[in-house]
Amino acid sequence: MPAASAAGARAQDRPATALRRSRLRALRRANWAGWLMVAPALLVYVIFVLQPLVITVQYSLYRWDGIGASQWVGLQNYVTVLTDQNFIQILTNAFQLILFFCVISVGLGLVVASLIRRVVTGRVGTAARTVLFLPQVIPLVAAGIAWSWVLALSGVVNQILGAIGLGGITQAWLGDFGTALPAVGLIGVWVLLGLCTVLLLTGMGKIDPALYESARIDGAGPVQEFWSITVPSLRNEIAVCITVTAIAALASFDIVYISTGGGPGLATMVPGLEIYQLAFVGQQVGLASALAVVLVLLVLIVVLPIQRMTGGEPL
Repeated sequence: MPAASAAGARAQDRPATALRRSRLRALRRANWAGWLMVAPALLVYVIFVLQPLVITVQYSLYRWDGIGASQWVGLQNYVTVLTDQNFIQILTNAFQLILFFCVISVGLGLVVASLIRRVVTGRVGTAARTVLFLPQVIPLVAAGIAWSWVLALSGVVNQILGAIGLGGITQAWLGDFGTALPAVGLIGVWVLLGLCTVLLLTGMGKIDPALYESARIDGAGPVQEFWSITVPSLRNEIAVCITVTAIAALASFDIVYISTGGGPGLATMVPGLEIYQLAFVGQQVGLASALAVVLVLLVLIVVLPIQRMTGGEPL
């Protein structure tokens, strides 16, 4: 009898074991099918992103003019980037632009989005969103040219200041050491404000209106609603806006190249433009590669904590 019972138990276990094996085989086939579908995109990513990044790191360890023989210098290029006063100023300029591109764009975007949601509705609201988003459609080169005209010594800004009796403060805003970088920052705010506003408006559309109704019943005003309901509910959207604008500040090139060329002096020079100047004008490919690697690391250092603090996943 015990032998017969054991044989019966084994006979009952066989279908379960076969079922588990069948499920494992199906899971393996599904995994392979998934990898096959991802493979083309992964191959493109490896060829056009990872491979250039690895080559850039390799170049950063050499002194090379891009044509002749290269010379191994190890980490000397990185030491130069992190200790030379000119490079430190260039990196500082990038972080200063974050205050404009990121802080002002996102903060002002929250205010504008709240006003559009509360006050401007219907076709007027649609038109307002379109006008604000328009700078995202305009090529940055064209925007840089237009703003260089507007902020020139004889530009629209100085003409308006002169017309209202403030002609004494007129100047070449993009040509003065003290105002060039803030002027570039304001151009960045103009470019990014519409993007932040549209993203935040989309997030506001997902907030339950009952929350606002409950707050009004409790006597909350518009400002209290904004800080107690709107801002906490837009945590993910704010994280995206901060991430996009911070990367735009650190990787800025087009607007600076067209409007100021990095001048006067190094007042508006940013890492992206300096990398171009070093590699294609100064023929210092190794140094340019080292600065590019440092820029990538700075982007990660800035973006990853933002994602963690806001509870989002790294992009």
